[in-house]
Amino acid sequence: MLWQKKIGAVLLCYGFGIFIGNIGLLPSASESYFQLLQEEVYIPFKQMSEYLAAGLVSEQDVSRNIIAFLQDFFSTYTIMLCLPLILFSLDVKKWLGHVRSAMGSLLIGLFAVILMIFMGYWLFKDSITEIWKVSGLLVGVYTGGTPNMAAIKTALDVPQELYILTHTYEMTLGAIYLIFIFSVGQRVLLWVLPPYKSSNKKESEKTAKSLQEEYESYTGLFKKEIFRPLMVAFVISGAILGVSFLISKLFSDEFSDAVTVIGVTTFGIGLSFVPKIRKIKKTFQLGMYLILIFCIAVSSMADISKLANISISLFYYVGLAMFGSLILHVAIARIFKIDADTVIISGSALICSPPFVPVVASALKNREVILTGIFVGIAGYAIGNYLGVIIAYILK
Repeated sequence: MLWQKKIGAVLLCYGFGIFIGNIGLLPSASESYFQLLQEEVYIPFKQMSEYLAAGLVSEQDVSRNIIAFLQDFFSTYTIMLCLPLILFSLDVKKWLGHVRSAMGSLLIGLFAVILMIFMGYWLFKDSITEIWKVSGLLVGVYTGGTPNMAAIKTALDVPQELYILTHTYEMTLGAIYLIFIFSVGQRVLLWVLPPYKSSNKKESEKTAKSLQEEYESYTGLFKKEIFRPLMVAFVISGAILGVSFLISKLFSDEFSDAVTVIGVTTFGIGLSFVPKIRKIKKTFQLGMYLILIFCIAVSSMADISKLANISISLFYYVGLAMFGSLILHVAIARIFKIDADTVIISGSALICSPPFVPVVASALKNREVILTGIFVGIAGYAIGNYLGVIIAYILK
């Protein structure tokens, strides 16, 4: 339907996930379960069985724990499986023409985030307890995502309640940020920034319509001549994830997530140069199917009720760091004439982490910026922990 196409499948899936996660459809858990859970997403099944036998949790807690496991599984592995599938179809040589703007947008994005966090520190230093630790958390989450935020929590010994509250506000405002990007973000930024120009302008103008049809059309996905090679691509993507996961085990837990993303991205890019793999049809569409599953899973984890006991100053500080850095990023990008799509994908990679890059690129209807986003996101992963700890101690 026309209205569905206008809104977009990604935004519809996000809305559906938030809806099912907050209407009471999922079983609720007891207070003792959340105390045992601490900051983890779910409790391992064997440990949960022991808690049940000891009477520390109920059968309903067990059901809620299984759902939490499934949410975590689908929000983690679907996005990792989709990355190679999407990268298989990319023209890396064409993207190399945009490396300069990608590097410029990365540096501008980092500068904008850090400046807003310094500004927020001086605005709210008298109203937020241990704000220097919050500042470190925000630098981490807005340069490398949740893995960096969790690592900085440990490094700075952030109190549990402060961490959970900051993370809750960050996820809530992050959902608002994504809704803006998925809906009108591109149109708004095009008022002040130039449009994206393909590295091959002549080809882009000539084939834009056919490319859009190719990457939005799911027709014939289950035909034998398409489905069989596509399943081969899916198996290859699974193998890439498996190898990347094994490689990540050679590193500490602090860096394992970043190493997995780097491995999946590197192998995906490398295999895009293999003609037989790159010519497999509908790999992009299969990757998008997995992204839609990811969107439902991750949005169903958002708990709106946690906003009831809101800390206004902390909420404003998180909002300033997120939306203030976006506005500053756009203002500086206008001076350097960086295009709207590059700014959006770079900001999203820093604010939401690399796994969201294909989702945002889909909303922009521009797959050429995927590598730019992943490059910016991985760079953020690499330096986020260092920046977070250093800036926290500077502010202290």
